[in-house]
Amino acid sequence: MQGADGTARARSRATICSLAGRSSHRARQEPVDADGEAPARRRRKQVNRFGGLCFLPGDNAVPHATRSYTLKEPHASHVLSPQCRCSGADGVGFVLGSGPNPPALAPQVPWPTKPLKIVVGFPPGSSPDLTARTFSEPLSKALGQPVLVENKVGAGGNIGADAVAKARDDHTIGLMINGNMTIAKLINANVPYDPQKDLAPLTLVGTSPLVLTAPLSQPGVSATVDAREFMAAARTAGDKWSYGTPGVGTVGHIGTELLKARSGINPVHVPYAGYPQVATAMLGGQLQMALLPPALAQAQVKAGKLRAIGVTSAGRSALAPDVPSLSEAGIQGFELEIWNAFAAPATMPKHLQARLANVLAEIARTPDVRAKLFQQGWQVAGTSPEGLANRIKADTATLGQIIAQQGIKAD
Repeated sequence: MQGADGTARARSRATICSLAGRSSHRARQEPVDADGEAPARRRRKQVNRFGGLCFLPGDNAVPHATRSYTLKEPHASHVLSPQCRCSGADGVGFVLGSGPNPPALAPQVPWPTKPLKIVVGFPPGSSPDLTARTFSEPLSKALGQPVLVENKVGAGGNIGADAVAKARDDHTIGLMINGNMTIAKLINANVPYDPQKDLAPLTLVGTSPLVLTAPLSQPGVSATVDAREFMAAARTAGDKWSYGTPGVGTVGHIGTELLKARSGINPVHVPYAGYPQVATAMLGGQLQMALLPPALAQAQVKAGKLRAIGVTSAGRSALAPDVPSLSEAGIQGFELEIWNAFAAPATMPKHLQARLANVLAEIARTPDVRAKLFQQGWQVAGTSPEGLANRIKADTATLGQIIAQQGIKAD
């Protein structure tokens, strides 16, 4: 029986090598592959016993034990048939078939195989936390696994972003704000991750202006002042006033520093763990002003606890239609927008990144989620990874200029 088994295995290997050889002959005849990719740009890797990868034989045929194969991503147009089934060295099953493209081997690997984790760098109840929890249930239904939200708070969200960058389980993503994905390294060279290298953009979820918010009453400021009068009072107060943000290097921080440069005010920066804590500090009289997300600001304004001075957009925003823009208060050259987005570790396999990006963007554009995000103060974007990457590049350049001009650095 042992001899028969050995003969069977030898015949199986011979059959596979014969099929691979014929595919190699076709590859040498074609100047480009089935997807139109030039051979010079193909990725190559040495594989033994197929190793669980999807590949086509390369141009330079060598003995099958060390043959060079050209890697190809699985493609929807590959028509696989049960003509030949075999098992790679890792026990993963393959189907070798034929179709309009050259034969390909596709790994039949289920994913996800355990709960997916969304890491948020801010506390429960914060704007990023609410957004992540809005996505958790529909994402769980789409993937067929539970989706958990984990809060890793601190450093303006950078602790959470670093946890995502270092995750290697292929089941961890993050919901992040602008700063985590753009200028974190510009603010502090000691930040342990590089947004450009260690994070993979998935989708831009939503965008929003900020609302300049203040206590209902404070010394030297009448409860009935308009935006112009408020800014005049702030100039008079100088550094006796303080403003709060979710941390050094956040858009709230950089944006207020830009506002200071454009308006001549000079309040002192006080960082907090998140926007809810900033609002609480204003209610307690520890802060005289802050840029808050529209949802949080509007909730406090409607409750009669805080007042809205102006929005940071060029004109009035649909998210706060009754609030004038700061440009109406005479502040020129000042426009600021925050956003949040999903990102994965750069090490996550590309096909998993693509699947998550598609699912997340589709969820963002559903009427139910779109309505919830609007209530939270976001105008839905739901972009592709490329769209988010372009936004990251543009904002890094813009915010980086402000950082350099103002000399903003982490303490």
